[in-house]
Amino acid sequence: MFKQARIKLTVQYLMIIMIISIFFSLVIYRALTFELTRIENAQRLRIELGLPFGISLPPASGTDFPRRLYIDPELIQDTKNRIGLLLLIINVVILSGSSAAAYYLAGITLKPIKDMLDEQNRFITDASHELRTPITALKSEIEVNLRDKNLKLSDAKALLKSNLEETNHLQSLTDELIKLTQYQGKNDEHKIVMSSVSLGLILDESINQVKSMAKNKKITLTNTAADFNIEANAPLLSELFIIFLDNAIKYSPKNSEIKISDKKTDGHVIVSIADSGMGISKEDISHIFDRFYRTDKSRSKTNTSGYGLGLSIAKQIIDKHHGFIKVQSQVDKGTTFLIELPLKQPKKIINI
Repeated sequence: MFKQARIKLTVQYLMIIMIISIFFSLVIYRALTFELTRIENAQRLRIELGLPFGISLPPASGTDFPRRLYIDPELIQDTKNRIGLLLLIINVVILSGSSAAAYYLAGITLKPIKDMLDEQNRFITDASHELRTPITALKSEIEVNLRDKNLKLSDAKALLKSNLEETNHLQSLTDELIKLTQYQGKNDEHKIVMSSVSLGLILDESINQVKSMAKNKKITLTNTAADFNIEANAPLLSELFIIFLDNAIKYSPKNSEIKISDKKTDGHVIVSIADSGMGISKEDISHIFDRFYRTDKSRSKTNTSGYGLGLSIAKQIIDKHHGFIKVQSQVDKGTTFLIELPLKQPKKIINI
């Protein structure tokens, strides 16, 4: 599809280039031939009026009469023809040269559209895959139990309980998809309102939200962060830290420690969340903020829930706060996320 669109756009570019080139060639040809015709007419008029004409040259050897050169009408016509031929050759050269340039320019023009559609197709494919799993489980369980003529009440309750779990998974996925869509969009109906908030208070609230998960894995949450006032959206900032803490707990071994700290530098505050978990390989680090991305290692060595949307949502929240995220990780040694946020936002309201 894009190859045909590129060729079509190339042809359109060539048409525009050639129309402009031919137009200027005609203007140049018209101007030059007009000047030649004017000179020819001026000379003819001088001849008719008996005025001096031609170009004086030194006398020929053996004579005392000066020589004169006259403009030949055939020479003028031949010059016009040569000008026309030269302009035609120039247009052919422009056509051949601009063909490659137009094809290249068409590719550059279509690349953002192609990337956007490829991203959209990947999103639809990944979302369909993630949705298919719980839907297939629901369908299979229901079909199997419906064929069981001796289905007991206890079995029916177990089926409903299992179906409820899958339904909760579906709801969780759709909620995350809605969040991701809102953060990536630019709809004026959704606005992030920034205000002065206590970073220490938000970190404490976020830690309280994940304490039970950490307790179940006997993971210690050590918070040494100082309190700074920053301009941010408190609910989104809390969600941001919950995502990183939840991620750290999921991929950390039992009886380990997660350290939370911060420091202020050059109008920014850097929040560090460090774990001693399985770590992330270098080839995976550049992809961990992609939608639905989870490393093969994380799938094979841990039994983690989630759909690979958390870090993508976190990245969107950081971007909306004009912040930055850095990842430092070593396989089997742990990962540190460094979240850099400005103390003051450039705008009070940011459209999403």
